[in-house]
Amino acid sequence: MSTRIEHDLIGNRDVPADAYWGVHTLRAIENFPITGQTISSYAELINALALIKQAAALANHDLGLLDQRRTDAIVGACEDIRAGRWHEQFVVDVIQGGAGTSTNMNANEVIANLALERLGHAKGEYQYLHPNEHVNLGQSTNDVYPTALRLATWTGVQRLVGAMATLRDAFAAKADEFKDVLKMGRTQLQDAVPMTLGQEFMTYAVMLGEDELRLGEASQLMLEINLGATAIGTGINAHPDYPARVREHLSALFGQQLITAPNLIEATQDCGAFVQLSGVLKRVAVKLSKTCNDLRLLSSGPRAGFGEINLPARQAGSSIMPGKVNPVIPEVVTQVAYEVIGNDMTVTMAAEAGQLQLNAFEPVIAYSLFRSVSHLANACGTLTEHCVKGITANREFLRAQVENSIGLVTALNPFIGYAAATEVAAEAHAHGGGVADIVLARGLMTRDQLDAVLNPESLTRPRLVTL
Repeated sequence: MSTRIEHDLIGNRDVPADAYWGVHTLRAIENFPITGQTISSYAELINALALIKQAAALANHDLGLLDQRRTDAIVGACEDIRAGRWHEQFVVDVIQGGAGTSTNMNANEVIANLALERLGHAKGEYQYLHPNEHVNLGQSTNDVYPTALRLATWTGVQRLVGAMATLRDAFAAKADEFKDVLKMGRTQLQDAVPMTLGQEFMTYAVMLGEDELRLGEASQLMLEINLGATAIGTGINAHPDYPARVREHLSALFGQQLITAPNLIEATQDCGAFVQLSGVLKRVAVKLSKTCNDLRLLSSGPRAGFGEINLPARQAGSSIMPGKVNPVIPEVVTQVAYEVIGNDMTVTMAAEAGQLQLNAFEPVIAYSLFRSVSHLANACGTLTEHCVKGITANREFLRAQVENSIGLVTALNPFIGYAAATEVAAEAHAHGGGVADIVLARGLMTRDQLDAVLNPESLTRPRLVTL
């Protein structure tokens, strides 16, 4: 294999001649064979790094620190990366020691070598344009990496919110479809009082809508950045006007108004925003899992279980039991929820482990957040397309359950009185008859009166007691 020689403080190393990354990246590849997943897996992160480097070059040019030729070369390289090119050159493992230095240097080296080629030089001829001196000018890993994480996370959350909105719409559509389907509501898995299947499905839509709002609030925290902090927040080796200039350029490139943290020393060490966002992601996961557990329960059986709704059949459910179909889509979504809950604990512990002026564990925070956001978005899409849109209701079965349920006496109590309702319930318990049949047999109500009471419009909302 053809190679070129690159040098760092540890010594010389042979780097593949066709690689746009350099010696720092090479050492990271050797040092961190952890997950087998490279940062190139997360396009949002690579694009965020390119955005930051492009904004930094423009800011440094404004301040007279970077000449036009080098600025243009760096900007062109960053625009190529943002267009989706060269992502395969970002080869360091997602989890790494050094607080993200390997990720930052991977970006610096790739951008530098792309820029060198634009200037007519060979890869590794850093005397003309250097990864640290020019691409990383006015920066540190400690302000670049957390800013990139914030931008990447914000972008991912927007996709998640969009997927949640689509799922919410699907539940709302089912709620409208099922608005006249009467069923028994349950508390502690026991018959409670009647409701409609539409009301049940609307709660799932409402829960998602609430969490969309909470995610929107938490994602706003990602728009506060610490660029200009450099190593620990004092801004050493950066121009005094650099923080404002780089924020202006980055806001324009990113398409969102960013805010420079009021105290850069605090912002460089504090991971509280990541903890808060992770907590909201956990909230989404918990409620999504609860919804999926409901869908599994309501569709269970189908003959020996609840059997109230039918989930779309997606695949054969058993290698030994013919005809068995499992609720595989809710099952996979619930597993994603468990992963997100575990990721939240990882984020919590990594944020807590920061010491003094820096948190060295942001790479695992990034890895955890990226997986939570991405997997939740995919799970919502899968649940929408492969499950919710195809759900059907067993209408007659649900109606029969209402008429036979002892829980119906609660709804009839205002019309026949507590004492008579108690006797009806006792007879139903003792002999297994349906509540509606017993009421009719005792002459407590007529069929027309019973039908009027069992109308979903009157049975499932506050009403005046009249017949």
